[in-house]
Amino acid sequence: MLKTKNRRIFLPGFINPLEEKDQTVRKKQFALPKLDLLQPLRQSLDKFEIQNRKLARFIAKLIPAQCPFERDIMLFGRTIGHIPPMCKLNPLYNELVYLRFRALCYLVDQCGEDIQSYC
Repeated sequence: MLKTKNRRIFLPGFINPLEEKDQTVRKKQFALPKLDLLQPLRQSLDKFEIQNRKLARFIAKLIPAQCPFERDIMLFGRTIGHIPPMCKLNPLYNELVYLRFRALCYLVDQCGEDIQSYC
């Protein structure tokens, strides 16, 4: 029991951890399964193997290292605004970045190339 200025607050009336756990279990039981339409495409991008130097170069050039939409808005040498990166709104962003990383790793490990020109 806590005392405030003029009121008494009974914590067990507000907090009941056993009841909260039961409610979350019940919610999970009746929740509809999520339908992810992009899951097959995500899996195919993750399983895609790079076995060709030309393909690895193409992927490294095609997928940018940084978001091309992110910008600082400058006026008279001062930053007055910032446009945030929009690439993370892409639902396949992580898979594409990982594919680019694997292409760069293939170029370095298998082909012995210098990848500074792709960064």
